[in-house]
Amino acid sequence: MTPPSWATLPDLASRRFAGAVVWSNDETFAPRENLILAAEPQYRPATFSHRGQVFDGWETRRRREPGDDHAIVRLGLPGVVRGVIVDTTHFTGNYPPACTVSACAVSGYPSPDELLAEDWTVLVDHCALRGDTRNAYDVDNTRRFTHVRLTLHPDGGVARLRVHGDPVADPALVDPNGLDLAALGLGGRIVACSNMFYSTPNNLISPGPASVMGEGWETARRRDTDNDWVIVRLAAEGVIRFAELDTTHFTGNAPGWATLSGRAGAGEWFTLLDRTRLQPDTRHRFALRETEPTTHVRLDIYPDGGMARLRLHGALTPVGEAEFHRVFAES
Repeated sequence: MTPPSWATLPDLASRRFAGAVVWSNDETFAPRENLILAAEPQYRPATFSHRGQVFDGWETRRRREPGDDHAIVRLGLPGVVRGVIVDTTHFTGNYPPACTVSACAVSGYPSPDELLAEDWTVLVDHCALRGDTRNAYDVDNTRRFTHVRLTLHPDGGVARLRVHGDPVADPALVDPNGLDLAALGLGGRIVACSNMFYSTPNNLISPGPASVMGEGWETARRRDTDNDWVIVRLAAEGVIRFAELDTTHFTGNAPGWATLSGRAGAGEWFTLLDRTRLQPDTRHRFALRETEPTTHVRLDIYPDGGMARLRLHGALTPVGEAEFHRVFAES
């Protein structure tokens, strides 16, 4: 089965992005925190703890009274949800027959009791689930949300909840004169790349440092004369002052060299960083010469390999700041 196009977007709920399961009404058999782990669910048969067979997911007790089970997730990256995956991998005789996914937008840092009192918007309404399956559901809602609620009808186990979408930052929490213009959490986007054989290029602009090689972007080995590349659409128009090209964890597979190019809108590409030698397992930082306003940046690596992170520090232009506020207001 072909994954939906939105499945390549960031998982806004992922623990890797500081998502958290802040409340559930029950976790008798398996803890709720497993729902948002970045790793794929694992299973070893005949492995028992005091809770019974160990499942890598969230599993509630068998209900003997009317009602449903719920878990609330705080999105690590608030934003517009384009689709959700309710993954029941390894849950066969104990998965829920159906689920509902709802969302809300709350400022600040609400408690579970405050979240339970919120008005929730239904994104996925009482949809049937299949066991041992990545159940994918499209979402048609352009609002920005900060929390999602997964409801099981009536009980059972779910391995992972993936909430794919577009991050949208709150301008009130951003300094327009000093930020990472490419940051995923601020609205930076990967719009094209030559290859993502080993891992997604979304990792390049993800929050925080990469803890292992698998949390970066790595391409297949090239056997031709071309090179690999990726294009980032910045959170909004800005002027880039510093670039950080981080090859941390990449030792025998770091690129030998890299260049950076920029453009504004559909204009011509101009050079931000000339072809520069890179070292393995190194966080490189470069001061850029004064540049024009930029909306897109192309990173070329030569000839192939892997990078942990790409940071593009600078300031929003007045046009970019207005765009930043417009995106937030419209979501």
